[in-house]
Amino acid sequence: MKVVVDMNKCQDHGQCVFAAPDVFQLDDNGRLAYVSDPDDTLRDEVEEAADVCPLQAIRIED
Repeated sequence: MKVVVDMNKCQDHGQCVFAAPDVFQLDDNGRLAYVSDPDDTLRDEVEEAADVCPLQAIRIED
């Protein structure tokens, strides 16, 4: 699984951080940082993060 975030769309709302904290974090400047190739055991959390993203900036590639 590969996680792709369109950083041109992302406005750092942080909803993904709540849904999948092992994959998404906000850095010290409040900007999104994420693991682009998380373990497949985190798929449900990543799918939830993609679903709750208000700007639909997250996609999952297999």
